[in-house]
Amino acid sequence: MSSTRIVIVDDHPLFRKALNQALAASLQTAEIIEAGSLDELTAKLAADSAVDLVLLDLSMPGVQGLSGLLFLRAQHPEIPVVVVSASEDPGTIRGAIGFGASGYVPKSQPVDRIRTAVRKVLNGEIWVPPDVDLSAQAKEASELVARLSTLTPQQVRVLMMLGEGLLNKQIAYRLGVSEATIKAHVSAILQKLGVDSRTQAVIAINKIDSGDWQRAAS
Repeated sequence: MSSTRIVIVDDHPLFRKALNQALAASLQTAEIIEAGSLDELTAKLAADSAVDLVLLDLSMPGVQGLSGLLFLRAQHPEIPVVVVSASEDPGTIRGAIGFGASGYVPKSQPVDRIRTAVRKVLNGEIWVPPDVDLSAQAKEASELVARLSTLTPQQVRVLMMLGEGLLNKQIAYRLGVSEATIKAHVSAILQKLGVDSRTQAVIAINKIDSGDWQRAAS
C-alpha cells in the first residue's frame, strides 16, 4: 500500500495523533495526513485530491451531525469516507451509510477493530459495528437521504449556514458571492427538498444534525 493516502479529520489534536499512530503501525507504508476542520480538509483536497480514504469526525466547530459528511460526499464522491465518531446511535450509523459513507467506527472500538475497518474499506468493503442492522432505516429517513443527496456542494454549504441562522447577505459574504446567487441557491434547495420555506429547510438540516430524523429507525 505504498501509494495509500489517508486523511484524518478531527478537531482534537490528541485523538488525531493517537489514530495516526495506530494506523501507521498497521499500514507502515501509508501516508497519513491530518486536518483539524472541514475547511482545512476542503483546502487540502483542493490542492491535491489524490486521497484514498478520509476518516471524518461528525462533530467539529461549524459542523454537527451528518451535514459535514453530506458536504464532503457532494464535493468529492470519488473518495471513500469512514465516519469515526463518539456517537454509537444505530440510527446515526445507518444515516451515515445512507449518505454514502463506506464505514462507521465508534471511537470506543478497540484499536485492532479500527485497523480492521480501515483495511476493509480500503479493499472496497463496507464496515459498521457487527450489531448494527443497516436494513432497519425508516422510510421517511430514506426519502430525506435521497432528497439531500441531490444537492450540489455549494447548496449543501448554504443549507448548513441556514442551519446556523445566517441571513442571505451573511452567507453571501462568507462564500464570496452575490446575495442574488444565494437567493438562487435557497430556491433550488427548497425545490429539491420539497419544502415551501427556508424555515422548513432549516428544520430538515437540524434534524440531520441532531439525529432526530433517525430516532424512529433506532
